[in-house]
Amino acid sequence: MAKELPSLIAVVGPTATGKTALAVLIARAVDGEVVSADSRQVYRGLNLLSGKATKREMRGVRHHLLDVASPRGVFTVEKFEKRAGRAIRDIQRRGKVPILCGGAGQYVDAIAFEPQHPAVSPNPKLRRTLTSFSVAEMFARLKKLDPVRAAAIDSKNRPRLERAIEIATALGKVPPLSPAVPRFRTLWVGVTAPRNTLAARIEKRLDARLRAGMVTEAKKLRAAGLPWRRFDSLGLECRWLGRYLQKKITRAEMRSGLLSNIKKYAKRQMTWFKRDPQIVWHRPSKARPAIALAKKFLR
Repeated sequence: MAKELPSLIAVVGPTATGKTALAVLIARAVDGEVVSADSRQVYRGLNLLSGKATKREMRGVRHHLLDVASPRGVFTVEKFEKRAGRAIRDIQRRGKVPILCGGAGQYVDAIAFEPQHPAVSPNPKLRRTLTSFSVAEMFARLKKLDPVRAAAIDSKNRPRLERAIEIATALGKVPPLSPAVPRFRTLWVGVTAPRNTLAARIEKRLDARLRAGMVTEAKKLRAAGLPWRRFDSLGLECRWLGRYLQKKITRAEMRSGLLSNIKKYAKRQMTWFKRDPQIVWHRPSKARPAIALAKKFLR
């Protein structure tokens, strides 16, 4: 069965490890194209805020699922699954190799495996009610409905809290996922680094983005009418920059809080990916073994 499945290369791991750089090198070596599996890089206007690759960093390799949605709306995992699936089929039709690249475990798994979403339709009435709730109130409600799901969710992510409450309200709890069924014959390439090295890379990358104009980018989003509440649910960078722009915290507090939260996020990412024994792990500076592995996989 597995041999009959189409081939896919997935480059995964925590933030700031150089996943995109490695995916680009692999793509250039095997005539591939990159499909971003990042929950925030889908949004327009979040370049520095989401750490999107620049044209120079892409090195002529075509990238998909970047800038496909307005930050005002919510781009769900289900929407990503459909758009990314179409992109991968198009890449394969043209005889090229799809390379899924990202650190958002849910987005990666939504492509690599068959859908496992609970069959619960949107509840417009409930969603209207939840618009008046703060994220803290939503999290408290989810804890009452389903403590197990609440313990694993990002307590500041409004769209995910909303969907979890919706499912738990309909079913009594968020059901555990059934065993994953692969859509592809996948080569799993992981990129990681020792804890201290990764912490230093995260700090260096954050400071580089701040120098490049991350605050200015956040100001542009606000000037374009993006609500502060939406800043809170658009990821760590938008959340902390939003607090800073509202003068709730100083710039030093913004940087310190954001740095701490990114490190914690990287730890959660590793926890997600470590559960998969198929992932072959590499250091950021060791691209050659990963490229060789990709070439061997595609023979």
